[in-house]
Amino acid sequence: MEIKAIEEKIYNGRRINEAEAVWLYRNAELHDLGRLANHVRERKNGKTATYVINRFINYSNICILDCKFCSFARRKRDADAFEYAVDEMVEMVKKSANDGITEVHIVGGLHPSLPFNYYTGMLRALKEATPQVSLKAFTAIEIRHLAERVAKKSIRETLKILREAGLEALTGGGAEIFDQSVRDQICKVKETADEWLEVHREWHRMGQRSTCTMLYGHVENIEQRVDHLRRLRELQDETGGFTALIPYVFEPANNELSHLKRVSGLEELRTLALCRIYLDNFDHLTAYWISMGLPLASVSLDYGVDDLHGTIVEEKIFHMAGAKTPMTLTVERLEKAIREAGREPVQRNTTYQKLVTA
Repeated sequence: MEIKAIEEKIYNGRRINEAEAVWLYRNAELHDLGRLANHVRERKNGKTATYVINRFINYSNICILDCKFCSFARRKRDADAFEYAVDEMVEMVKKSANDGITEVHIVGGLHPSLPFNYYTGMLRALKEATPQVSLKAFTAIEIRHLAERVAKKSIRETLKILREAGLEALTGGGAEIFDQSVRDQICKVKETADEWLEVHREWHRMGQRSTCTMLYGHVENIEQRVDHLRRLRELQDETGGFTALIPYVFEPANNELSHLKRVSGLEELRTLALCRIYLDNFDHLTAYWISMGLPLASVSLDYGVDDLHGTIVEEKIFHMAGAKTPMTLTVERLEKAIREAGREPVQRNTTYQKLVTA
């Protein structure tokens, strides 16, 4: 296999296969990967780079699962377990709405005892208090938990009820790495790849959008990363419902995989570039600055990335795993990082549509 043949396919807008993706990752020079990824990025998005003004809310870290990579989950009896009341979350979002957010991102653990009306009530209360703020909430594993254990309804019926309550987009969390041998090592009792994909398939069939993720840099190999991307690309071929991929690196502090070494910034750039090249049917690739840091996220705008996520506000999951990045960023800092990379900053909404601001 030679890089020239793969380059020709990419420059002609043709799809590369898994073997070619693995070969590129293992053999291409970083600058060549960046050049190819940047070609795809600019073909799709030109010179602009987007961000969203948003905030995170983790409604609870109480969880029935015991994923080895997780530093966030707690049992009810743990001293640092927490659970927000709906009124508390409404006040958080109202305050942030006054600061101009357009999106709130809501995820939590698989709580053993919260009733279904807690979740529907949360959505309704937030939408009533801040109708201008888009509600992006719940991972596929949370949806399955709500459907199978809490509401005892089908996935589709559960999603319909949540949509009627105010849910506007699903988050992409919980995908980790799809290969079952990897899941058996890091999250054995979590849903399978097919179960994760089924939730997003149903949501897309309802005419809705979602993001997707890949948690890498733990026990998986390159082939398993590419297999993960393949399954996302196949579902995107089927539904067209994914707005963006958000890859992020495993943080090895305060969990059962703490003996593993965090991957380097160079490996992050290689992985992001490969994602952009391989996912030819995705319009957007987001750099998660909470994990990689803003300076490297800015550099990644030359390696296929066209979006720097958002202002975020009070992220807990990665910081509990040892992330040293800030808890939030201002619009000014995000735009400065984008301009320093030679890109034009543009605010977007939850579905990655560019907003015209005064």
